Amino acid sequence: MLLRRLSETPGPSGFEDQVRHVLIEELRPHARRIYTDALGNLFVETGPEQGGPRVMLAAHMDEVALMIVRIDDEGTLRFRAIGGIDERVLVSKAVRVGPAGLPGVIGSKAVHLQKPEERKRPVAIEDLYIDIGAKDADQASGRVHVGDYAVFATEYEQIGQGKAKGKAFDDRVGCAVLAELAKRSFQLPTTFVFTVQEEIGLRGAGPAAYRVNPDLAFVIEGTLCFDVPDARDEDSVTIQGRGPAISLLDRATIPPQSLIRWMAEVADAREIPYQWRRSGAGGNDAGAIHLTRRGIPTGAISVPVRYIHSPAQIVDLADYENTIALTEALLRDLEDHPDRLDGLRLANRVYPPAAPGSGPSPGAPPHPGRPGPEPPPASGKGPEGNKTAAEEEGEQEP
Repeated sequence: MLLRRLSETPGPSGFEDQVRHVLIEELRPHARRIYTDALGNLFVETGPEQGGPRVMLAAHMDEVALMIVRIDDEGTLRFRAIGGIDERVLVSKAVRVGPAGLPGVIGSKAVHLQKPEERKRPVAIEDLYIDIGAKDADQASGRVHVGDYAVFATEYEQIGQGKAKGKAFDDRVGCAVLAELAKRSFQLPTTFVFTVQEEIGLRGAGPAAYRVNPDLAFVIEGTLCFDVPDARDEDSVTIQGRGPAISLLDRATIPPQSLIRWMAEVADAREIPYQWRRSGAGGNDAGAIHLTRRGIPTGAISVPVRYIHSPAQIVDLADYENTIALTEALLRDLEDHPDRLDGLRLANRVYPPAAPGSGPSPGAPPHPGRPGPEPPPASGKGPEGNKTAAEEEGEQEP
């Protein structure tokens, strides 16, 4: 199963190579064109080069992890976090270090040796270390280098009633959704983008969106889910089993209301279960994509993930399948109604000046404006004179 392979593959921010290779291997038979950029974003183009709105779908390849910053005389490894990790979940967790996956365990001072005041607070990340079984620094240095990464050593498995347990579902579940969709045929110029370094500041998505220059974008994410016993209703951002979550807002994005309404209408028409992501916390690649160039209408669809950013996470496989179904339904609706995009954006409208001495009558609605210059064709040059990805020279072919 692709979701298993993606979950178990290591790929911290800045080290996404192995995840990228899995996706290239999976999607090469289905793509019209595959290439990367200088940051390591992976682009998979499908469908025709022209005709219909250009659509970008994005999911990030990277996961939260640890970076080795020092090797102690005793052979233990000191580390810092890559992305947002709760220090409380780290003690005694099994990890894999570096591309070779060297096994190790996160250690700390034994509870029996801690002072009473130390037992009352979480162990700071500066006081933790990774034990790889080395007897001293020389032995450790022969196997690990400063700058290597460590990821949680969590195996994927299906548990309970239709659930899956694994690591890095944020956002390997989104990568799996995109990969499944990229295997299907759409009569739209569609670019599936697997981005880098989302967990440390949405760094890959902006340059990727600039290159694709889409008319519309969707971000597929793994998102917060706290639907466990004793959770307050206001803390339940999403609930597993109720379908994909459509984002209303977060700290980086407020999607256009017309876009949100259309997404919900398509789900209702196809009888696909969905829910609202009910929190303004967090953010995802939509925050960088929607600010690119002149602005790009961008929606976010998320799979609820319990225990996100931890060594072991849980997803509901029905939510995963319904996320695929909803995203496909949106693309099919655009195929059937390519002019749908006109109602999803505010750009390209020109408002005539008011006549001298005149003003709006009391209670009159604002002038609706008239269509302005047409946006550049999907396969042509963008407003700044740049070429689209299909016309770029010197791309790096994997």
